[in-house]
Amino acid sequence: MRLGRRREPPVVDPLGRPLNEPARELREAEARGDTAAVDALADPEPTELERIAGWLDERTGLASLVRTTLRKVFPDHWSFLLGELALFCFVILVATGTFLTFFFVPSAGETTYQGPYAPLQGSTVSQAYDSVLHLSFEVKAGLLMRQVHHWTAVVFVAVVIAHVARVFFTGAFRRPREINWLIGFGLLVFAIGEGFTGYSLPDDLLSGTGARIAYSAVISIPFLGPYLASLAFGGEFPTAAFLPRFFVLHVMLLPAVFAGAIAAHVGLVFLQKHTQFKIGRARADNVVGRHFWPGQAFISGGLFFLTAAAVALLGGLVQINPVWAYGPFQPAVVSSPAQPDWYVGWLDGALRIFPPFEPVILGVTIPSVFIPGVVIPGFLFTVVAGWPFIERRITGDRAPHHLLDWPWDAPFRAAVGSAILALFAVLTLAGGNDVLSGFLDLPVEGLTWIFRFLVVALPVVVGLVVYALCRSRQGRPAPGAVDKGGVALVRNPAGGWEEAER
Repeated sequence: MRLGRRREPPVVDPLGRPLNEPARELREAEARGDTAAVDALADPEPTELERIAGWLDERTGLASLVRTTLRKVFPDHWSFLLGELALFCFVILVATGTFLTFFFVPSAGETTYQGPYAPLQGSTVSQAYDSVLHLSFEVKAGLLMRQVHHWTAVVFVAVVIAHVARVFFTGAFRRPREINWLIGFGLLVFAIGEGFTGYSLPDDLLSGTGARIAYSAVISIPFLGPYLASLAFGGEFPTAAFLPRFFVLHVMLLPAVFAGAIAAHVGLVFLQKHTQFKIGRARADNVVGRHFWPGQAFISGGLFFLTAAAVALLGGLVQINPVWAYGPFQPAVVSSPAQPDWYVGWLDGALRIFPPFEPVILGVTIPSVFIPGVVIPGFLFTVVAGWPFIERRITGDRAPHHLLDWPWDAPFRAAVGSAILALFAVLTLAGGNDVLSGFLDLPVEGLTWIFRFLVVALPVVVGLVVYALCRSRQGRPAPGAVDKGGVALVRNPAGGWEEAER
């Protein structure tokens, strides 16, 4: 029988954990009484990277800020990743949008299309539309970048809305976070504006129809409408000026405002600390979760790459906004069916189903577009933006809150939020009444009356049902508060594992 070399038992600390090489060397030097070796091992010469970091810290004082950031605690709940997901979508939008600006020409000047798409060869189109076709058919990866950019915009607005809904239904907007709620809601408005201006740039028939509708809504504002429309569109629609103006809004002004608002939003989160659910050891004076480094940083990094992979998959496999199929914008032609991106579909739906009502106030005729296109959206957005102050006035609750409510803890808030979401859902479906008419084999007029009924009745029904469900849910244990029993593995001082009751 062959005898192998006898293995020395590993050197361990008092808790049974094996020591690494520097720790073993330090223990051996202490055992020998070698003071010089102990000093060298305990305080080794700094590396070149450490010297650079020290030099930079002496001149900027960033070490304490970086240390605080790395030790920032993030609550361990999936819903808190929605904000990060929105941030990652914004980063992807900036990256893909930068690529697109290298090839896009924001001009309504006429040119003759001579590209590879045969059905449009010899057609008179705008330079903007021609550049989009060139980008789609002739630039390597151009169509992929366009579609990734568009899909990311669609996902981005959806994630921002989900994030706002999470904050609303859990009461995370309460004192002292009212300002951050206003900034977050502003980000939602900026996201919709950013999406609409980008959607309008290709100058195809579908986007031109959407721009015409937006112009009609703006010009319907009494007294100020013509001036605002002239500022935004450069005169009476259609104009050659609105494409360059929308391009500046889309690639310069709105992204700059967006970046500043994101920085302020995240900065306030760091200053005020995260809210958290009432689970386990969570209290109003602590945050239970994982540090930013390394745990949260690796989770966030993985989420970023998953997000990029998902939108790349959508952009590569699922067609969106085929502008060559719509054709160039012609003022005398309206595309049908004509549905905008979903995040402004509710506005289109409100315009489609609202009765042709034109009141006369002080001798001024109010256009029928004004109420569904300006008043109703303005009222709903004002209610949502001002909800922290409305709820504080109703409840009289002025105390600071650092723990989140479960949605059923505030039945009235949950009912109002659900009713608003139901209203937007009905209006969004109404924006596709022509498509639904063909799919369901129903006349458009009949569907319009159905949506008129639903837009009033459904939010009320949804609100009452949600209120009743929340009231019935109260008094039951919260998620995570029930002891599920079982056993857990616990490491013992000898370095092994043993079972323990939970």
